[in-house]
Amino acid sequence: MDKIKNTKNEEVEAFKETIRKTAEELVFVKFPQRVINLDRMLVGEKLSAKLISVHQSLNIPVPDVDSNHAGKSEHLESGASSAKKRNFGECPAHPDSQTGTKVLVLPNGVVPSNKFIIDLIDEVKPLIRELVEDANMLKMWLLFLIPRIEDGNNFGVSIQEDVLGEIRTSEGEAAAYFDQISRYFQTRGKTVAKVAKYPHIDDFRRTIREIDEKEFLSLRLIVAELRNHYATLHDMISKNLDKIRKPRSSNNEHMF
Repeated sequence: MDKIKNTKNEEVEAFKETIRKTAEELVFVKFPQRVINLDRMLVGEKLSAKLISVHQSLNIPVPDVDSNHAGKSEHLESGASSAKKRNFGECPAHPDSQTGTKVLVLPNGVVPSNKFIIDLIDEVKPLIRELVEDANMLKMWLLFLIPRIEDGNNFGVSIQEDVLGEIRTSEGEAAAYFDQISRYFQTRGKTVAKVAKYPHIDDFRRTIREIDEKEFLSLRLIVAELRNHYATLHDMISKNLDKIRKPRSSNNEHMF
């Protein structure tokens, strides 16, 4: 039994040592390089593009206004029954062959996502995941370094807790960026549906352009925040490394 226990303890200690080496390599080797790479990305061609380059055609044409539509419009204005009312210029709806529900049929087929934004998201998402995983690794490293609870001589422990708080903040903010990206697609999709239903209303089309511009600026801000998180963690840990590694002094000091 003791032999099995000792074997398990050795495996756990080996795991902790691996965490320590990986975390310190992250802070002192990889973090500085990531700060440089993210800073270069910010001044690169994609994130320095003008807002007008973000715009993309919706592939939803504006229907011609014929005499029949005009007559219907006049008829609606004169107070026709609500059962006969139709949305002015809306795309025709046909029942889906599988579900039976009515769907809008667009004359030019699929409305594509914004390719510029999609390419940028595909580039930024792995960077967000990287920070989340790095923060989780640093969190484990610090938790293993926190000594047992004792009275007094806890200044170093408080430094560890401050650094741990900064790591958790970085991890939480990075994870929230994923929600921000998914909300972009939900918001844009709903607005595109409105453009398909009411193609003559230009405000909906303009809303799509505004949503794309906002997401572009948000992605630029995300990259800047990722860079700032890496730089802050590297600076904070470097300055307090001695207290992080050895939060309590081995010398017994007495106050008289």
